[in-house]
Amino acid sequence: MDKAAIVEKAKDYIAREKDSGFRAEVEKLLADSGDEAALKELEDRFYRNLEFGTGGLRGIIGGGYNRMNTLVVKSATQGLANYIRKAFPEKAANGGLSAAIAFDSRHYSVEFAEAAALIFAANGIKAYLFSSMRPTPELSFAIRLLGCDTGIVVTASHNPPKYNGYKAYWNDGSQVIAPHDKGIIAEVNTVTDIKEMPREEAIKAGLLVIIDKEVDEPYRAMVKSRLFRPGLIKEKAGDVKIVYTPLHGTGAFHVEGVLSEMGLNVITVPEQREGNGDFPTVAFPNPEEAAALDMAIKLGAKEGADVVMATDPDADRFGIAVPVYSTERTDVSEGSPLDSTKTNFTLVTGNQMGVLLADYIFLSLKELGKMPANPVMVNTVVTTGMQKRVAEGYGVKCVECLTGFKWIADIMRKCESGEIDGTYIYGTEESYGYLVETEVRDKDGITATALTTEMTLYWRSKGKSLLDRLNELYLEFGYWQELGISKYFQGPEGPGIMKGIMEEYRKNPPAVLGGIKVARVRDIVNGADGLPPSDVLQFFLEDGTIVSARPSGTEPKIKFYATCCAEAKAGLNEAKTEVERKLGAINRDIRNVIGD
Repeated sequence: MDKAAIVEKAKDYIAREKDSGFRAEVEKLLADSGDEAALKELEDRFYRNLEFGTGGLRGIIGGGYNRMNTLVVKSATQGLANYIRKAFPEKAANGGLSAAIAFDSRHYSVEFAEAAALIFAANGIKAYLFSSMRPTPELSFAIRLLGCDTGIVVTASHNPPKYNGYKAYWNDGSQVIAPHDKGIIAEVNTVTDIKEMPREEAIKAGLLVIIDKEVDEPYRAMVKSRLFRPGLIKEKAGDVKIVYTPLHGTGAFHVEGVLSEMGLNVITVPEQREGNGDFPTVAFPNPEEAAALDMAIKLGAKEGADVVMATDPDADRFGIAVPVYSTERTDVSEGSPLDSTKTNFTLVTGNQMGVLLADYIFLSLKELGKMPANPVMVNTVVTTGMQKRVAEGYGVKCVECLTGFKWIADIMRKCESGEIDGTYIYGTEESYGYLVETEVRDKDGITATALTTEMTLYWRSKGKSLLDRLNELYLEFGYWQELGISKYFQGPEGPGIMKGIMEEYRKNPPAVLGGIKVARVRDIVNGADGLPPSDVLQFFLEDGTIVSARPSGTEPKIKFYATCCAEAKAGLNEAKTEVERKLGAINRDIRNVIGD
């Protein structure tokens, strides 16, 4: 884009943006546009409009059409309001439309959430706005509880502090999918006039309603209802010590509340307990990153914790670290005592936690006589193959879907409608997402926290740690390990580079990866094997390893995944060595292509 076009877009933005801070940023860049650095920054803010994708918006906070700011949020909400009114014309005519809105601890989350609420109100859509920050899963729960037609959560999940975002939900509490996603995007892209209403007027008209405990209490009750063994918790609560961090996000309110109501003592990392959009103690507020749990692990070692838990800023993702015991354990039979001396802690990956929860849920449903007929678990095309083996071991059907919990929610919907013959009991994805209830249609780190606590107590009552149980599962179902690579492509040229990499893989797919022959290629770009279209390439190797590549839907990066297995009959150490050798070779082949 040439300088004249950039300047023209900047002037248009200045004329429309009502927030003085965002407006001033662009005014200064425009005044300094003779400077090369200022012009480059101006170009980055205006070379495109921040795309309202299938999940909503996510971007760097700041003035400009390629940034997260009040004008961009208002335009997106106006487009969503236009679509909702067209989708439900009778309710629109009768003034019966409503939306729920939540927000996290990030910079401008409060302002963006209120701006969205007042746009809804101006369009005759009652807005239920949480009084303070709440987790993403509670927003999904609120939509269903209040009978809303749509919902928004203002969050950038686990991104760095300079980001914020906006996720749009449908009336079933899940993020929007086809056909509504494209319909909303079309409306957002054609917005010209934005309707607005003052806060006081909206409240007086009953179009802005502030909510908190009327949703908090039912949500918390629902979380506790998903536990299998309340009697065990009551009896053994004192046997487990938990250290928890919300990573400066939304999780503490409910995690502390639920666990204390269960009779458990949770020690929250004090430096990370309060919401703070600067995330001052972590580079990335992401429980997938080992460094993010460093402070919690140090406190866990000091306190002798049995498990260290973390949720990301909007508390949909959940991760743990567990102690490695000082004495190597060879006897993991029921009743063998755990060594009370904890040394270092090890992270449990999202795939491993997905396996442990699947095993515990299926085992519990069987033991308690509550396993439904035709039970179904759901995971994504890039999740470990071990989960399918574990599910099949319990007689549970494993259904695969595209990456993202909106697709897991879609399978739930199909189970309920009868399109899929089965009863949904569990859904998970590799990126630390778990859903054990049907009252929520997005990953839920709060419920995962409660259930993982119960699971820890259960295996402790059998004389086992979570790692002990995981090793038992490896011996039964094979040793599985996964590889993840993310390559970022920032700036105006980034999308083109990413597109070129995917096109090259499609034109010239590798015949061999990591020294192993590629037996089959699955390209899902136009849909495949019953899956909807998605920019995903998968290479099925002849030894059973699966390597996947997909551009992220929320960040400027391509993500690569590999899931690999070796039978553990000769021992876990030998199986681990074999898998690590294979993944190391695959890693080198991928990095040779992406230049990292």
